[in-house]
Amino acid sequence: MIESKEQLQDAAAKIAALKEEIGRVIVGQSTVVEQLLWCLIAGGHALLEGIPGLGKTMLVRTLADTVALQFSRIQFTPDLMPSDITGTTLIDFGAQGAAAQRFQPGPIFGNLVLADEINRATPKTQSALLEAMQEGTVTAGGVTHQLPKPFFVLATQNPIEQEGTYPLPEAQLDRFLLKIGVDYPTREELKEIVLRTTSIHQPKSKVVMSGNDLTELQLVAKQLLIADDVLDLALQIVMKTHPNENDTPEDVKRFVRFGAGPRALQAIVSVSKVRALMAGKMHVSWNDLRHTALPVLRHRIVLSYEAQALGVSTDGITESILQNIEAKR
Repeated sequence: MIESKEQLQDAAAKIAALKEEIGRVIVGQSTVVEQLLWCLIAGGHALLEGIPGLGKTMLVRTLADTVALQFSRIQFTPDLMPSDITGTTLIDFGAQGAAAQRFQPGPIFGNLVLADEINRATPKTQSALLEAMQEGTVTAGGVTHQLPKPFFVLATQNPIEQEGTYPLPEAQLDRFLLKIGVDYPTREELKEIVLRTTSIHQPKSKVVMSGNDLTELQLVAKQLLIADDVLDLALQIVMKTHPNENDTPEDVKRFVRFGAGPRALQAIVSVSKVRALMAGKMHVSWNDLRHTALPVLRHRIVLSYEAQALGVSTDGITESILQNIEAKR
C-alpha cells in the first residue's frame, strides 16, 4: 500500500532516472519514450509505428538494457511460421535409442520481445502472439507453457510501405495497450544523432532498475485513485467514439464505423494512473486522461471509407471528442 507522499515521490524519481538513462542513448523522442514507459509500468504491450531508421529497434533494446530484462527479437517475414515464434516439440534419442519429446522454447520466451515489422508476416503467424499477449502463455503440442514475468511485446511497423504486408486485424490491435507514433527527428536532434553515432565513443546505457523494481512500480501505479467524476469523463471519451451515441460529435457520426471497446477504457485508466505517478500525484486528473486518450484510441477506432478518402485521422476524431467534452464541463 502507498503509505506516504515520499513513497510516491520515490517512485516518480525512479521513473525519471530510467527516462534520463534512456536519453543517454536515444536522442529526442521524449514523447515516445514517455509513452513507452506508460506502457511498461501499466503492464501492457505497445505498437510503434514509424518509417525505417528512426531508432525504434534501438529504443526497445535500450529499454531492455536499462531495466535488466531478457531481450528477445523476432524479425517478421512472410515465410515466418508460428512455431518459429512460440517454439516446437523435438524428439531426443537417448543413449540406448529411447525416444523422448522435448519442448524447445521459441524467441517469445523473453521478458521484452521486439516484434520487428510485425505487419510483414502472414495473419496466421501474427496470431501466434495473441495467446502470449493476452494470457502470458504458449500452448504447443497440447501442453501450456508459462511465459516469464514480466512480459511485454513491443511491435514495430512501417506506415508507408504497404506492398507485401498484412495489416493487423482489429482483434490483435486491441491487445496493444498503446499505439505510439514515432516522428522524424528535428534538425538539432538529427545533428546530435550523427555526432553520437559517428564518433569513437558510443553512448551505452546502464542498468538503473531491476525486474523486481519494475513490478513494485506496477503495483504502486495500480493503487493510485481515480474519482468517480474523473472515471465518468474517461467513460465519456470511450462512449463518444461510437457513432450511434446521442451526444456524439458530428465528426464521429460521419466518419466512424466502429468505436472503441471495453479495453480502451481499461487502458485509459491504467495508463493515466502511470502518468499521474510519474508526476508524483495520488489522483488521476482530466489532464492525465486527455494526454493518454490519443495513443489509447489511435488503433481502436475504425474509420469509414469516406474518412479514409478525405484523409481524416483517428487522432483528429479523438481530439474532436476531447474538445466536445471540455466544452460541456
